[in-house]
Amino acid sequence: MADPENSSSDVATGVEKRDHPTKWYRSTFYNMTILGLCNLSAPGIWGAMNSLGAGGAQSPGLVNAANSLTFCLMVLSCYFSSVLVKYLGIKGALIFGTIGYAPYAAGLYTNNRFGNTWFVLLGAALCGISAGVFWMAEAAIAIAYPEPWNKGKALGYWLTYRLSGQILGGAINLGINADRNEAGKVSYTVYLVFIALQAAGPFVALLLNRPSKVQRKDGKKVELAILKDPWFEIKETTREFFTKNFLLIVLWIGQAVFSEAVFFTYLALWFSVRARALGSFVSGLVAVTCGNLLGWYLDNPRLSLRTRSRTAFTVIVVFQGACWIWVTVLVTRFRHTHPTYDWSSPGFGSAFAVFILLTAAFQINYLFLYFMVTNLAKDEPQVIRYAALLRGTESAWQAISYGITSVTVFAEVGAVYWNFALWGVAVYPAWLVLRRFGGPKEQVQERSGSEERQAETIAYVERNGKEI
Repeated sequence: MADPENSSSDVATGVEKRDHPTKWYRSTFYNMTILGLCNLSAPGIWGAMNSLGAGGAQSPGLVNAANSLTFCLMVLSCYFSSVLVKYLGIKGALIFGTIGYAPYAAGLYTNNRFGNTWFVLLGAALCGISAGVFWMAEAAIAIAYPEPWNKGKALGYWLTYRLSGQILGGAINLGINADRNEAGKVSYTVYLVFIALQAAGPFVALLLNRPSKVQRKDGKKVELAILKDPWFEIKETTREFFTKNFLLIVLWIGQAVFSEAVFFTYLALWFSVRARALGSFVSGLVAVTCGNLLGWYLDNPRLSLRTRSRTAFTVIVVFQGACWIWVTVLVTRFRHTHPTYDWSSPGFGSAFAVFILLTAAFQINYLFLYFMVTNLAKDEPQVIRYAALLRGTESAWQAISYGITSVTVFAEVGAVYWNFALWGVAVYPAWLVLRRFGGPKEQVQERSGSEERQAETIAYVERNGKEI
């Protein structure tokens, strides 16, 4: 991904500056921390609730249907989010995106305590309208703000906060429900904590620096702005979706995010309340560790981009394939035996371990998606569009996955079979895109494409008398 240059002397000498003076409250680390805290308070807590299995409900049907509604609306809000960035800026879009999460938690609370169903659907709808914008904004910020040599580590650090919500939720729920070794719903007291944390999201987002205020160690300015008219952005976003590179990774995005509904439903169906809480807690810790290790590896300067991308891709593919074989065997058996595993039950270890590994696989896959998009985007407006397309495509796949897992046969076995098959057909198209990362031809194309787009942007600004 090309970054706008700030110093002609640095360009001339070809030396990458890494010691530019920065103020701590303008640094990329500060901003990634604030972004991470926003992630914790919004989708992190959302993930915490769903990591309890079906949002902590006794039956996964209603919550999975509500989640499907959320993701359907997120497809639309992601698609039009670049228009919102034009008028509110990337920071304003992030703040707007945090607003709808608390009503979602409130809906689950009223359902858990009073048996209310309509508020679950209303909360899911409000969440979907704002969350699509949040997903686009946080993705664009996470890709564009860090220095080139810190991108992998920054992505791992940022996504750690998302899983911190899951770990926190699991710890709270485990403390409240540690004596409940039977199936059922979690205590409604848990949701009061979740509502408070999600309501804090917009106030945390206010602490983020606008792109023009960010100070990077390489001295380069961050420019995340939409300068052209909304209709142009809609057309460009649509055009980017139908490019060869993006269409080839649509299935890979699908197999990565489809699994979230699959393994959370698996946890809800086959485990006791306290085992679900333990799963939420332990899987978060394991996924954080795996995600950060991958982030450090992807930033390793001693290895070429070509080597890093190919080896990481191979490990992810093999690891996921093994997990899908394992869980396919288990759910095929569970379909007939209908067990409820507690941590004191025989066979608990095998059934529980695959959930932990699937959660870790989701995390490393998720991080790798951002790595791929980072290497596809050539300039800042394209970062915003690709971020919107990535999150919108994720939402579409998750709308399907949560929708079908609200049907009993798919919840028990069908969704696992589907995800396994999706993984199988997604590998080769993704490889066709990834194999060009780090190649000489690709590098030349990236430089020329970036220069052409920057020239177009400068010309547009000059014609309209605006400044970036």
